[in-house]
Amino acid sequence: MGIEFRPDPENTRLLRDAFGRFATGVTVITAASKDGPVGITANSFSSLSLDPALVLWSPARGSRRFQYFESAPFYAIHILTEDQAHVCEGFARDKHAFDDLDMTISANGVPLIDNCLARLECQLVATHPGGDHVIVVGQVIHADINSGNPLGFFAGKYGVFQAA
Repeated sequence: MGIEFRPDPENTRLLRDAFGRFATGVTVITAASKDGPVGITANSFSSLSLDPALVLWSPARGSRRFQYFESAPFYAIHILTEDQAHVCEGFARDKHAFDDLDMTISANGVPLIDNCLARLECQLVATHPGGDHVIVVGQVIHADINSGNPLGFFAGKYGVFQAA
């Protein structure tokens, strides 16, 4: 049997480890800001609805970048390919990690990173409190899809998912 615990403020590391047992894809969220284009790495992304086309993601209130994303009217979610770990790591360290990336700016002013597995440009619909995070709901207004394998994340490490 593994480790059993009741989540409390004294064992948040164990809770993070439990959450980390859920394999996810990796995304970079980008938006325009008064400080120029900004990005943040996030794995708290999910599709929400097909009609209307809605997605959600959840930035941490304590993040130094929270101010840029909590009310950005437009933003883009970039689902990364297996060879884009450097993009993920770049935005984990620096909100302006656009150097050396092929990118464009959308008609809505959103920085769009090229060559991702999928890219969803969104318009903010709603935000909801979610503990120490905020749930951001966006309507997808434009999408791009490419072929390839996704960059995965499990137990704090990158990996690749390949269909059987």
